[in-house]
Amino acid sequence: QVQLVESGGGLVQAGGSLRLSCTASRSIFRFAVMGWYRQAPGKQRELVARITSGGSTNYVDFVKGRFTISRDNAVDTVYLQMNSLKPEDTAVYYCNAKEAVSGSDFWGQGTQVTVSS
Repeated sequence: QVQLVESGGGLVQAGGSLRLSCTASRSIFRFAVMGWYRQAPGKQRELVARITSGGSTNYVDFVKGRFTISRDNAVDTVYLQMNSLKPEDTAVYYCNAKEAVSGSDFWGQGTQVTVSS
C-alpha cells in the first residue's frame, strides 16, 4: 500500500502564494502520473494539474500561468506552486498517483487551502 502525505495548505490573502507538497511512502518512479485535484464545498473533485514520470505537465485552464507542478524524484515528492491565488481557489487539495504497472489510484488525505478576499 502506498501512502501520500500532503502538506503546505493554509490561509492566505488573495494575490498570495502557497506551495503544496505531496510525499510518497515509496519511490515515485513507480507512478505513471501524479497530480493535484481539488474539491470545494458542494462541488465535485476536479483536476488541477498533473505530471508524468517523464516530466510532461498539463494544467486546467483556470490555473494556467498561476500554478506550477513539479517533482523531485530524489525525495519522492511532487509540488504545486500556487501564485496569484484567488478566493475561488479555496478548496481541499488532494494528491493523486496512478501506478504504472497496476493502474491503481492512490490518494492523499487532502490539505485545506483558504484564500481570503
